[in-house]
Amino acid sequence: MPVRVVIAEDEAIIRLDLKEILEEEGYEVVGETGRGDEAVDLVRNHHPELAILDIKMPGLDGLTAAREITGERLAAVLILTAFSQRDLIDQAKEAGALAYLVKPFQKSELLPAMEIALGRFQEMKVLAQQVESLEEQLEVRKVIERAKGLLMDELGMKETDAWNWIQKRAMRERLQMKEVARRVIEDGLRPD
Repeated sequence: MPVRVVIAEDEAIIRLDLKEILEEEGYEVVGETGRGDEAVDLVRNHHPELAILDIKMPGLDGLTAAREITGERLAAVLILTAFSQRDLIDQAKEAGALAYLVKPFQKSELLPAMEIALGRFQEMKVLAQQVESLEEQLEVRKVIERAKGLLMDELGMKETDAWNWIQKRAMRERLQMKEVARRVIEDGLRPD
């Protein structure tokens, strides 16, 4: 599967050059526009892996578009602009851009910048998934611990007995332990 890209560049000639370079290199351009607000819509609708954004565009500027795209973790963002001022570079970083390229650019500069942005975005997605998984595990652990505490306090059960009862009840009813623990807490479920 080729990497899918959205291009947002208000200069039509540069946009066409970008599209031609990308397609020659095997990338699939799934959307192109000269407006920042349309860029965000294209990214939401076409789910590309990468959005290449100019900073100065009508509708929304590239930095605001980048904030929206990266805030929703929709795609990697590469800022492509004629401006190289330090404050714009800092703003691009804060907006979540993973690469910054100054025009006029060479193909030999564009492709590595794109690959770095794509690689970083993939790493960020993996980390976000790991964080989400750990948060879920922590939430499950808290619910089970609370249910065990109730069983121990109310019925004088030992911790291992409370754990084993929750686990066996979950297996018997084909439920997750979190669901049995929730029923202990909220519905007053207790051993027979």
